[in-house]
Amino acid sequence: MKRFLLSVLSVAAMASANADEGMWTLCNLDSAVYRQMVAEGFELSYDDLYKGDSALKNACVNFGGFCSGVVVSPDGLVFTNHHCGFGAINKHSTVEHDYMLNGFFAKEYADELPNEDLFVSFMKDQQDITSRVMPLVDGKGFVETSSVLDSITTLLTDSVKAIDSTLHVEVDAFYEGNKYFATTYQDFTDVRLVFCVPKSMGKFGGETDNWMWPRQTCDFSVFRVYADPKTNGPAAYSENNVPYRPKRWAKVSLQGYKEGDYAMTVGYPGSTSRYLSSYGIVQRRDIINKPCVNVRDVKLAIMRKYMNASEQARIQYENKFASCANYWKNSIGMNKCIDSIGLISQKQDYEARIKEWIKNNNVNDSRYLVDFDTLSCLYDRISEPSLAYNYFFECFWRTSEFFTRAKALTGKMDVKGPSDKPSKQYVEFEDNSDKWNLALDKEMTAAMLKLYAEKVSPRFLPSFYKVINDKFGGDYDKYVDYLYKKSGLLDKGRKFYIFSKSFSKNPANEVGLGLTEIISMFNDEMTPIEEKIAKHEQKLCAARIQMEQDLPHYSDANFTMRLSYGQVGGYMLGGKPSGYYTTASSIVEKMNKANENAEYFAEPIMHELLSATDFGKYQDKTTGEMQLCFLTNNDITGGNSGSPMFDGKGRLIGLAFDGNWDSLASDILFDSHLARCIGVDIRYVLYMIDKWGHADRLIREIAPE
Repeated sequence: MKRFLLSVLSVAAMASANADEGMWTLCNLDSAVYRQMVAEGFELSYDDLYKGDSALKNACVNFGGFCSGVVVSPDGLVFTNHHCGFGAINKHSTVEHDYMLNGFFAKEYADELPNEDLFVSFMKDQQDITSRVMPLVDGKGFVETSSVLDSITTLLTDSVKAIDSTLHVEVDAFYEGNKYFATTYQDFTDVRLVFCVPKSMGKFGGETDNWMWPRQTCDFSVFRVYADPKTNGPAAYSENNVPYRPKRWAKVSLQGYKEGDYAMTVGYPGSTSRYLSSYGIVQRRDIINKPCVNVRDVKLAIMRKYMNASEQARIQYENKFASCANYWKNSIGMNKCIDSIGLISQKQDYEARIKEWIKNNNVNDSRYLVDFDTLSCLYDRISEPSLAYNYFFECFWRTSEFFTRAKALTGKMDVKGPSDKPSKQYVEFEDNSDKWNLALDKEMTAAMLKLYAEKVSPRFLPSFYKVINDKFGGDYDKYVDYLYKKSGLLDKGRKFYIFSKSFSKNPANEVGLGLTEIISMFNDEMTPIEEKIAKHEQKLCAARIQMEQDLPHYSDANFTMRLSYGQVGGYMLGGKPSGYYTTASSIVEKMNKANENAEYFAEPIMHELLSATDFGKYQDKTTGEMQLCFLTNNDITGGNSGSPMFDGKGRLIGLAFDGNWDSLASDILFDSHLARCIGVDIRYVLYMIDKWGHADRLIREIAPE
């Protein structure tokens, strides 16, 4: 039977066995996977990879809870992507000192810039605790399961803190809830900006080149971790803190790579859905991705208009625009890939094989008995409220400052005033008027109100839409003028006395309550269905693993540390070989087209630096070229940005920063023939640090080999 299965499984069905696919946990790396890594050129022992203070994984970090990074010096220097440091760089930028536009280099330790709310996290340990968790969560819903996991997390954190107070534990579900792992972390919260290139290089090509190949983007930024001077451990920001002294840092290599060489990433991929049913993929395409594209089309156009008209607005919204645009383009590309490769039909064929396996093997274990008809019906039932929910989320969450504050009014805000006099108690918002543009905010609020009403069933409209229609004749602009003027919500220093009659009638409070009521409606309607879907998807995952029990399987990404491995190499692009690296001459060629596309603009100094005839130690010894970006077939997704790219000796050769257009369905199905990881060559990084930044102290500290 096992031989029969291996013979009939298609490429898609055997995805988990493909040597170049997989986001593997390191704590229990399958021996077959490790042997394949060695066969492809990995030269370190498993202990050198994972165990002990000197293990390579100790140089790899979670950067800020949204990206990855790597420690590259004995003094806590961290490399990540420019777009991962985007928010921090943006917060330090002003019209007078625009580090985003012009770049930044701290010439001395004292010049390195602290960043509130930014952290770097090191994974210390990871253990499978499924046997302890499953009896406590089996058969429970989302809320009960969450409560149980919170309790277990607290107990485990208390136990590790008894040993080291700087540690904490997180418990995560793996394999669609069929397994649970406990991961111990140490977070450093004093993280300072050290170096970044101008936006012209760090974001070269902008949205034109995003998710595209060839690429020339110099997508990196440099930070430093600071520690308590007495313990070398985590500490809140202090001028007395000193650079962190790690026990392991990555050796930066000038040796380069060639096609077919071993390549490996270690990072924190955010979320994939490789085990998702065909019904779930339809939902992803039509119910999640399409609303994202439709709403963000409008958001991006509004932000772009104001950013083009004002330098202040550009600085205010640059980070929001980049984040919004990234997943907008991702959703467009993913939907095209889903259709072009026939992904839904591939999944349906694979599900038919699972049905046959259940039937032919008389499977009666309830863990593997997938009821596909019921699963289909559940997805049908949830489609309407789910579509409305996704439009709701896209239109009202992180959209305008007005919506953010209106929701906060009905949430948990710090109440000020005498506790014994309710009439004197109030809430107020911190002055952040330098972070938003009033005219943009009003236009965005009106546009989102209008778009949401056009896209969803009337039953999902908040109660304040009745005011819009009855009092303002459906004129969203007039309603928004009324909101901003009458509510005073964006007025500097305004106090809102929460127990007063005027507060209950404040239109901002009415908007906040209306949004909250619809959220409750979504929760009540969708949660019971989502819980049932999750149980069936859990069984589908378990059935696949049981059916393919002779093959190693990795869990979907969940922002825990993962390893992926493969080779350096290109693919067929438009019927021709893509090439596997780009050169300095190729970026100069694009720079010279800046009059046709402003996203290819670069300062004269960049033209000069990249037009050099001799790049010295930074040019490739084999090709003689200055290589900028390169391709591997490593398996990555969002969150992997900034992941170190290692060669077979564990030396740093690049930083992962993007995927190609054909990789955009990889969150659901990885295609090793088409999907590629795009990395910035570490020699390109060092060249810019050296020749543009003249940052000799950093080059000496990194000591590239």
